[in-house]
Amino acid sequence: MEESLNGTIDPACLQEPPLAADMLKYLDTFGLCLYAMLTFMSSVSLLLYLEQCVYIYKKVSYPKKTTIIWISGAAPVIATMACFGMWIPRAVMITDMASNCYFAVVVYKVLILLVQELGGSSAFLERFSGTPFKISTGPCCCCCVCLPRVPMSRGMLFLLKIGALQYAILKTVLSVISVILWTNGYFDLSDLEITGTAIWINPFIGVLTITSLWPVAIVFMNTNSLLRSLNIIPKYAMYQLILVLSQLQTSIINILALDGTIACAPPLSSQARGSMLSQQMMIMEMFIITLVNRFLYRRPYDTLPSETHDNNLNGKVADWQTALVEHDV
Repeated sequence: MEESLNGTIDPACLQEPPLAADMLKYLDTFGLCLYAMLTFMSSVSLLLYLEQCVYIYKKVSYPKKTTIIWISGAAPVIATMACFGMWIPRAVMITDMASNCYFAVVVYKVLILLVQELGGSSAFLERFSGTPFKISTGPCCCCCVCLPRVPMSRGMLFLLKIGALQYAILKTVLSVISVILWTNGYFDLSDLEITGTAIWINPFIGVLTITSLWPVAIVFMNTNSLLRSLNIIPKYAMYQLILVLSQLQTSIINILALDGTIACAPPLSSQARGSMLSQQMMIMEMFIITLVNRFLYRRPYDTLPSETHDNNLNGKVADWQTALVEHDV
């Protein structure tokens, strides 16, 4: 019985992903058109991003312009890496590593952008020092409403920055280690045994991800009302959408491929076909997000005035009104 079952499995379903040149031989007319369209979309995303970088570099002051360039580059960078992974199936591990490492830095940059929009660290502390911050936010403690509010301080802001920065550093280190182990055959996503390296590294990266998202959510939930005029809510929504699509969606597709739900389609095994579908979906999704981010970020804007500036301005207005009343009398 086992021999008959094994005989029905195409040998290509048990092999490594094909080389790029071999993959082209299996593409029909529809496949070539699909690859050409997705390549065009990723190229347009990259070109629009490069043009936007030039615009931001000229119109926005330092250091905010570097932060905006980093954040707005998440979608086109992921789309470009997905395009490489689509054309070169055996390079998916490396392209995914590059995309994930870039987005790990973006998570930290989003926190920095929220602080910079309020004038930088000094102005942020001057405005919020001693103000109780709500920390019962997602993804860690959204259900823990009993958590006390923590007053903002220099030490608190430092901890928030470290919480987001650790993911950018450790994610990169673990990704490089994973690629090194993968080239030597020691890292396999399908190996779910306790002795496998993937079963230890991936859950640890998941914990680091949740830990880094929490500080960003804390700052956003406590300051978004002051930044509505800068479209901070749709910007944050785009950042969250990239997170869900690049991390959660990819993980779900990989699980379905490992489970056999995504069938093998020679020359691609079930796992390679799942990766291919993930890359193709990512290109289309990131292309749309790139267009939205271009609308949100491609414009100069000034930092919000501080509370001291507001008080001084209100005081001057009151003095002028008093002077006018005295002059009329």
